[in-house]
Amino acid sequence: MQNPFNLENKNIVITGASSGIGRACAIGCSQLGAKLLLIGRQEAELEKTKAMLPVPGLATILVLDLTQFEEVTTKVKAAIAGFGPIDGAIHAAGISTTLPFRNSTVEKMDHFFKVNVAAALHLTQLLIKPGSVAANGASIVFITSVMSQVGESAKVLYSMSKGALLAASRSMAIELAPKKIRVNCIAPGVVDTPMSQQAYYSQNPELKAHITGLHPLGLGVPEDVANACIYLLSDAARWVTGTQLMVDGGYTAR
Repeated sequence: MQNPFNLENKNIVITGASSGIGRACAIGCSQLGAKLLLIGRQEAELEKTKAMLPVPGLATILVLDLTQFEEVTTKVKAAIAGFGPIDGAIHAAGISTTLPFRNSTVEKMDHFFKVNVAAALHLTQLLIKPGSVAANGASIVFITSVMSQVGESAKVLYSMSKGALLAASRSMAIELAPKKIRVNCIAPGVVDTPMSQQAYYSQNPELKAHITGLHPLGLGVPEDVANACIYLLSDAARWVTGTQLMVDGGYTAR
């Protein structure tokens, strides 16, 4: 029996591939045979990710700020022309903050929507253009958050952007199903990544212990999320679209 989780001969695009969840996704997909297009803002870190892959020669790096939409359009089109039709994409790039609502501004709201929502949707538009998608269709995976489902103090900016991405993905799943393009989300709880290590709670041992205690299985590691992404990219999930998979150590079960 053929392994349905195998990614051999699949072309996968991964954003935020320079660290954390994106880097773990790159390594995991590469281990299962995928050919990768790795996107991030830091060339040196993308090169580090590429060097960690079992077959570095099957990966191409593309240095981009995804909020520079005109540049993204030009460079992604050129990259896909050389890379080949897309079988899947993981949108792991994003930003987070802990900021009381009273300190939020319209400018900060715009910034979060631009980075966490518009950038991901704009790139997806480019990846699904006629001729850019593999003959058997494709799987699009957005990294959202438990904050798309539940509330938390000082997380309004982050929550609204992740909730918007979830809502958009569900309508995309319906619209793109006739083209054999599946669209799903992964909602992690707190994962031990460079971004979370810089968060306010990570600098306070008591607060860090409290956050950890909210997860019955403890905090996650990037590989936990990467493995869920691999499932959604693979043929094992051929009948899964328009959903959000909670990978949160039990956070939302409380």
